[in-house]
Amino acid sequence: MKIKIRRNDTVKVIAGKEKGKTGKVRKVLRERNMAIVEGINLVTKHVKATADGPGRKFKKELPIHLSNIALWSDEENSTIKVGMRQETDDQGNRKIVRINKKTQEPIDK
Repeated sequence: MKIKIRRNDTVKVIAGKEKGKTGKVRKVLRERNMAIVEGINLVTKHVKATADGPGRKFKKELPIHLSNIALWSDEENSTIKVGMRQETDDQGNRKIVRINKKTQEPIDK
């Protein structure tokens, strides 16, 4: 499966307990088809006290499956369906770019 979400993309959760929230992708876990999104899917972890220090609680972001998130566009104020297209630059080099399927314009500039 071609992963169409990249780090630093703004995404919207489209399914699950966090549905409707938006956030920035911190990391994409390609081998698991998941992504870690800032402020989404937070859980509280407890660390037991040790000789080194006291116990504590902290919030941690868990991964969310890529099928449950969609790329978000602030300009259009909606989600974007992402496609791929092969383009050639001035030197004749080919590269694959992400495009908005609705407008056929490149997402990455």
